[in-house]
Amino acid sequence: MLTIGIVANEPSGDLLGAAVVRELQRQLGDTRVRFVGVAGPRMQALGCESLFDMERLSVMGLTEVLGQLRELLGLRRELLRFMLRERPAVLIGVDAPDFNLGLERRARRAGIRTVHLVSPTVWAWRPGRVKGIRRAVDLMLSIFPFEERFLREHGVPARYVGHPLADEIPFEVDRAAARAELGLDPEAPLVALLPGSRMGEVERLAAPFIETARAAHAARPGLRFVVPLINARVGERFRAELQRCAPELPLTLLEGQGREAMSAADVVLTASGTATLEGLLLGRPMLVGYRLHPLTYHLVKQLGLVKVPHIAMANLLAGRELAPEFVQSRCRAELLAPALLELLDDQARRAEIEREYARIHRDLRCDAAREAARAVLDLIGETPR
Repeated sequence: MLTIGIVANEPSGDLLGAAVVRELQRQLGDTRVRFVGVAGPRMQALGCESLFDMERLSVMGLTEVLGQLRELLGLRRELLRFMLRERPAVLIGVDAPDFNLGLERRARRAGIRTVHLVSPTVWAWRPGRVKGIRRAVDLMLSIFPFEERFLREHGVPARYVGHPLADEIPFEVDRAAARAELGLDPEAPLVALLPGSRMGEVERLAAPFIETARAAHAARPGLRFVVPLINARVGERFRAELQRCAPELPLTLLEGQGREAMSAADVVLTASGTATLEGLLLGRPMLVGYRLHPLTYHLVKQLGLVKVPHIAMANLLAGRELAPEFVQSRCRAELLAPALLELLDDQARRAEIEREYARIHRDLRCDAAREAARAVLDLIGETPR
């Protein structure tokens, strides 16, 4: 049986990894391949073996990583020992470049072929990383069209495969059906709040998002809110903040179901991250709020580590700020609530955004999982059944 190592560090990586695992199983046959490494619930549902809980790797931000660095390095050493013992045909790292590229580099040095799914944003953030990428990967799978040429120009073997979410999400999303599925009012104006999937994000964004909802509701008493929460731990933290800030809000809390919540909404207020891409693919107008740890933000600004004009992938793909961004000190209710109400009221603006998002969606749909699986099999010389 063929063994494939795969490591996903967070929910978005679990989503991407699951799409590729499913396609590799289809092309090879379930009985011919075993997947083992670190997997979230979606990948585990497909039979992936996880050596430890994915949440132990889900850390973002310079200062946040430093606080857990010893544990992260220990987990990476444990993974490497396992991979060197098992000798998988290929090791696939899914996103999380600061963790996975180091693992891939060491595995590659030991003769294991390596693939990285989702190019690090070296064109936007810490471009010097491209040298390390060259040492770490036999193949980089890029999910955005502008990345392949950049990587190849810098000596990194790369292949554009498109984005799995663009294939998975239909061009037309039924808002009424999503509301019916979630038991939400079919007529009331609805805002989805997505304060992030990591605990640190929720700790920094729960209060401004709840306060924004409270201010918007005071101005529009008919407004309703839905909040998908990635897991029980995150949910507990958000509920504590809700109880402190605005226990009376007409707000529906969900366990998971982020896509369904966005599908049901008229407008989305979201943390930066994969959710902005998902919102784009669902055709939902958005506001983006984000706060980093203050020290992380200071270092990013002082060292000039960010090289792009927007933080939200939806805006980077559009080439303009269709989803207004409220970062750090601007991520507060006094600014967010008026912008939210303005977007809800401006039907022409929302229609323009939806048309542009639909165009980008078409461009990203390439049957990414199939292309990624083919690229992996080409690399290791395996023939699909």
